Amino acid sequence: MTARESIANYESKLREYTNFAVRGIKKVCKECGPRPSASEEERKAQEMMQKDLETCCDKTWMESFKTAPKAFMLWVRSGVLAGLAAMLAYNLGYAIVGLALLVLEVLFIVLEFILYKQAVDWLLPKKQSQNLIAVRNPSGEKKRRIILCGHADSANEWSYTYWGYKYFKTPKLSMLVVVTAIITLFFGIGISVAAVVAGKGWVGVQALETRSSLLTILGYVFAGLCVLMLSGWMFERPKLHVIGANDNLSGCFTAMGTAKMLGDLNLRLENTELMVICGGCEEIGLRGAKDFCDRHAKEYEDVETIYIALDTMTDFEYMGIYIRDLNMTVKHDHAVAALMRKAANTAGYDLPYENLFFGSSDATAATQAGMRAATFAAMNPAPADYYHTRLDTADNLNPKTIEACLDITMETIYQFDQTGLAPFEDCIVKVAK
Repeated sequence: MTARESIANYESKLREYTNFAVRGIKKVCKECGPRPSASEEERKAQEMMQKDLETCCDKTWMESFKTAPKAFMLWVRSGVLAGLAAMLAYNLGYAIVGLALLVLEVLFIVLEFILYKQAVDWLLPKKQSQNLIAVRNPSGEKKRRIILCGHADSANEWSYTYWGYKYFKTPKLSMLVVVTAIITLFFGIGISVAAVVAGKGWVGVQALETRSSLLTILGYVFAGLCVLMLSGWMFERPKLHVIGANDNLSGCFTAMGTAKMLGDLNLRLENTELMVICGGCEEIGLRGAKDFCDRHAKEYEDVETIYIALDTMTDFEYMGIYIRDLNMTVKHDHAVAALMRKAANTAGYDLPYENLFFGSSDATAATQAGMRAATFAAMNPAPADYYHTRLDTADNLNPKTIEACLDITMETIYQFDQTGLAPFEDCIVKVAK
């Protein structure tokens, strides 16, 4: 049976628990404010959510872990310092030193920001964070497990997103800052190589046969960009934390609303254990999800288990199932994606499969740990104007989208309980466009 066949007055119940989600998000925003990763505010929000989950789940608990909050975005400032140091080296005639610094910085960016490896955590101070976990047992024998995961922390503001929208009204133009930074970095490496070959410094690289007022000007432009990025005005502002009502309290409360509806109506899935996670530290490289999967991936091989990341339930027209993640480097499970698409069809929605070109979700950690996972999100991938900006407030919540996402999530857990993944193993899953 589907969720709508199993639950009396299903449409009115969807509206009721959508209201539960909206009220809960607003309460957390008001009482906790921004929730930087591994902060007291992050924990306070999770403790508030735990009180709600205790009313509908058989067991709730916190799992603590240590992490280095500054590691994930350190590449921005290390890149600035590497660039300035490389310029100094060029001017002193040590281009080989500048080349080494820039190559090391590129390696750091690839490991930490592109692949989400914890490359320098061991060098930095640690803080405690935690994952909130809740379990609702099935009515019968446990044959399956479904994990619904959101994250409780919120990001620092990304300046290029906020100012790009404010002045250009389009994210594509705001992304020019990132593209410019990358081009500048590789330009510096190219000049370094040329300077090393020519045996010269930054100014007057004879191998290029360009004496160079142009190179000098570009060098000073590069230095200016570095200073702006170091100040935080061009990329990230570490002291300005966003509220994160949409990204990602909306995902947490969609997962919680699913468990809450079952609990309040005294309903249980027949053979499926429902697990809800409101994780910590997603915004600093999925560190909460990585800790959870490191601890439990092998343990949860006892029954058929799937992991669904719920992230940013806001933009109705952009609801989708993400099958590639982590800057397009991770491929999620096709059967989990097909299961979710069938559930969405049951709910009356035709969801597309999508690729996450920039960034990542908690499902990446699950897939990398060998679990069967996918991501369900509803955010303009351009990205949206509220993505990692001060505009991500409760005023921008979209109850219509939250209700649709709650509906799809309910149908997903009922579909999984009825059939598992077996009917979807041979489904063809690909992005249509």
